[in-house]
Amino acid sequence: MSGQIDYSLDPARLDIHAVHALLSSAYWSQGIPFGTVAKAVAQSCCAGAYDAQGRLVGFARLVTDKATFAYLCDVIVDPAMRGRGTGKALVALLLGQDFVPGLRRIMLATSDAHELYEPFGFTSLATPASFMEVVRPMIYGARPPHDAISPELNE
Repeated sequence: MSGQIDYSLDPARLDIHAVHALLSSAYWSQGIPFGTVAKAVAQSCCAGAYDAQGRLVGFARLVTDKATFAYLCDVIVDPAMRGRGTGKALVALLLGQDFVPGLRRIMLATSDAHELYEPFGFTSLATPASFMEVVRPMIYGARPPHDAISPELNE
């Protein structure tokens, strides 16, 4: 199995410390606490990519109710292993689960990898005005005082 990557949905194989190390380096989750990663992994459908020594070299997560909705996130590959199709294989593994064809909506957010997701049928939002969000970009770093976030909560 030299040079090959092994892919798995088995949660018992995931090294949470390795997942945390990968996610800590990602632009979308810098500073993410270990406990947050552990909780997110425990409550999601996750896929891991492993090198010949069994070391985690890629990770992806699907947050879902397995009935109507899923959010694909945290697709990340070790920088030394990029360019080999690992990210695509992780996405294919997650989207190939038996419950996925019955989901009404699968979403994701990306700032720089649209070409990775388009072959799987992802497109820009058809009705962007229908979607809303709460964004907390500093949630893992320095946080403003509570009253600066929601002054009405102090009333």
